[in-house]
Amino acid sequence: MGERLGKLTDRIVHRRALTRWSRAAARAPDMHLGELRKLRTRARALRRRLDKVLHIADGRLTLPLIGANAIEKPLHSDWAWRPELWSGPISPSGLAAVRSKARLGDELAVFHDCEHSELTVRQIRNRREEDLAPFGLRMDVFNFDGSFLSLVLDLPPAMIDGLNRSHLVRLGATIELEQPLEIFARLNIRNGPNTDQLVRELQTGAGSVAVDFDLACSNINEKRLERAWLDLIFEGPRLNQITLRDITFSRRPRAEL
Repeated sequence: MGERLGKLTDRIVHRRALTRWSRAAARAPDMHLGELRKLRTRARALRRRLDKVLHIADGRLTLPLIGANAIEKPLHSDWAWRPELWSGPISPSGLAAVRSKARLGDELAVFHDCEHSELTVRQIRNRREEDLAPFGLRMDVFNFDGSFLSLVLDLPPAMIDGLNRSHLVRLGATIELEQPLEIFARLNIRNGPNTDQLVRELQTGAGSVAVDFDLACSNINEKRLERAWLDLIFEGPRLNQITLRDITFSRRPRAEL
């Protein structure tokens, strides 16, 4: 009974507040300037609180929902993962005039050799119907006086747990480009004193792309695996906007012939 009465009271208070502000809006054109100034101060204070509620609500209710972890992966995959930047909010959410080795969240770092950085990176909220990842990454590259730009993504220990040369490691990506651009993915696996590298080019014309790294082509020592990371390398990124709507990884054993 008390809870029902409380909800009724909230609805009455809400209706009265709407009526009061509707009347204030109607009176504002003819209001004395001193009174109008006080009204504006109260309205701004209210708007700050409303904007905060709307920001939180939009973030939680916009599809795909934060925390959603649907990943397209091949049949018989024994591991799949979406990095934190594409899964949930990170801090800081963006950087301007990005210096080399700057980190965005705990798993991603930006590398370049520009003398004067005119690069911004920021996390964005995905809102398209076809998006599976709640968040994406956007890079705006203006003048670029360096010779390379890359994103380095640390892969979790689970990726190398039980990894062997019979595995295929898949990188899935959804990419939007303002201008055509060559993008290469390099998988690095440190094993003992050695680091094996496998390189694939991403065909970016279709938006969504997937490439497989065949570990049979590597010389990894399966008993000495230490860590793995991925380099995304952008060739000639000057005057371009690059949006990575989604990044996912999976692995599966190669079918035996």
